[in-house]
Amino acid sequence: MTALLRTYDHNNVTCLELTHPVMGKVFSFLTDGMLVDTGPQSLEADIMPHLEQASFDQIVLTHSHEDHSGNVPAILKHRDVPVFIHEKGIGICAKDTPYPAYRQAVWGKRRPFIAQPLSETIQSRTRQLAVIHTPGHAEDHISLFDPQSGALFSGDLYVSPKTKVIMADESIPDRMNSIRSLLELDFGPLFCCHAGYVPDGKKMLQQKLDHLEYIYGEVEALHKKGLPAEDIRKALYPKDYPIISVSGGEWDSLHIVNSVIADIKKTTP
Repeated sequence: MTALLRTYDHNNVTCLELTHPVMGKVFSFLTDGMLVDTGPQSLEADIMPHLEQASFDQIVLTHSHEDHSGNVPAILKHRDVPVFIHEKGIGICAKDTPYPAYRQAVWGKRRPFIAQPLSETIQSRTRQLAVIHTPGHAEDHISLFDPQSGALFSGDLYVSPKTKVIMADESIPDRMNSIRSLLELDFGPLFCCHAGYVPDGKKMLQQKLDHLEYIYGEVEALHKKGLPAEDIRKALYPKDYPIISVSGGEWDSLHIVNSVIADIKKTTP
């Protein structure tokens, strides 16, 4: 497997862009002596030559998923740096490849490592960044906001304006609330681990929220009419995306519908 590494700078952030032949682009970011996410182990051979020469003294993970944490063990073989993650991700990082075989085939085998819990802020070499817990995609998901530069590191919260499939343990309502909390911040560019540098970050994140609110409203309306979840899924997402069968149903549009229905039932008297 070969994926060429491209590097480019925006707003004092070096974007490390890898292209997976199946899954597309995945990014890590270097800023002010901090490495934000590490890319997947399956692309270790492409990113490690650059990271071995790069200047950074700490790693911050937006969450524990293997396409973000996969190269931590390889990095720690070459340098002694602390690794930080939300406290809910520490136990996951300590496990050996805690994810299904199809994800191991795509992203590689993420070996265990020791991580430390993040606080409400984290200090880079010259700046202090806010650490914001932003669940929805993962329980241990965080975003980083640099108030000095206005940059927002959003992990997998954005990815694209429209969400078509999610994993079974994801929550659309939680993601909506996380996006709302970020939109209260005065940020400009957004650095997404699959979309890369998004210059009009606030506008695009608002578009994401608008779409999720539309989907929520559609699911709610159809649910009130008595339609079962699968029929709502067919109405809103008639296409069967390949990842649904490849993942054995771990990824599915139906999970979007079910997460909204669960929220409706929770909030309805």
